[in-house]
Amino acid sequence: MVHLGRIGRWAFFAFIALYLAIPMVAVILYSFSARWTSNILPDAYTLAHWGEAFRDERMRNAFWRTTWMAIAVLLLDIVLVVPAVYWQRVRNPKIRVFAELSAAIPFVLPFIVIAFGILKFMGRSAPQMLGTPLIILLSHAAIAFPFLYWAVDGAMAAANVGRLNEAAVVCGASPLQTLRHVILPNISSGLAAGGMLVFATSFGEFALVQILAGSRFENISLYSLDLLLNTTSQVELMAVLTILMFVVLFGISVAVVYLNRGREGGFLPGSRALVTEKNE
Repeated sequence: MVHLGRIGRWAFFAFIALYLAIPMVAVILYSFSARWTSNILPDAYTLAHWGEAFRDERMRNAFWRTTWMAIAVLLLDIVLVVPAVYWQRVRNPKIRVFAELSAAIPFVLPFIVIAFGILKFMGRSAPQMLGTPLIILLSHAAIAFPFLYWAVDGAMAAANVGRLNEAAVVCGASPLQTLRHVILPNISSGLAAGGMLVFATSFGEFALVQILAGSRFENISLYSLDLLLNTTSQVELMAVLTILMFVVLFGISVAVVYLNRGREGGFLPGSRALVTEKNE
């Protein structure tokens, strides 16, 4: 029975692996296919699509816009979320209910509804912001911050930031010093996990950019849609773009896991020493 149970587990994991791998393998084959008709594999292979993708200035610009916007959204959310969660846990627990309600909105409302709400509000109060990178930055930060909020909140609960804050205050540390040298190193694993989700959310977001900016801020998602709707339907080029997006997000995920492996406090400098002192 034990042997059959082990075979069943391996069969289940093999099925899941195939289920996840087959679409990606198909996209990879498509990016290298010169011609693909009725056969299960391409009739011929070529590197021309990859060369065309890297020579396409429009694609490079879209990729660059998407990347720097995702980084900017991540930094903005970190600056806003970490102090807010720290404040609600050690100074003013009453604001927790409002923070949690705000963090639930992007999960309750579809992004397209949020986008039209922002469009209508900004159209009346600040129409000059429509179509600018600033409104995309603020909108992406608003829909992505819940991922960081819940990760950071859980990490602070696990680290017992209340006791850490009391110890730092006794030692004469200011709130800023406490946040930088005590709290951040002990929540870095949650910060990394939430930050990864924030980056991925902004990197692949479509509805907000389409409605609030359109072609004035063409990111990877809008560029992919244009390729799909093109009369020539450049599916091979879109396959290359899909692989590049996957490589970027997968690389970030692997880096986070690698840097956090075997480290209770995460990968920020001094985190291990602080965790050791806390446990003692």
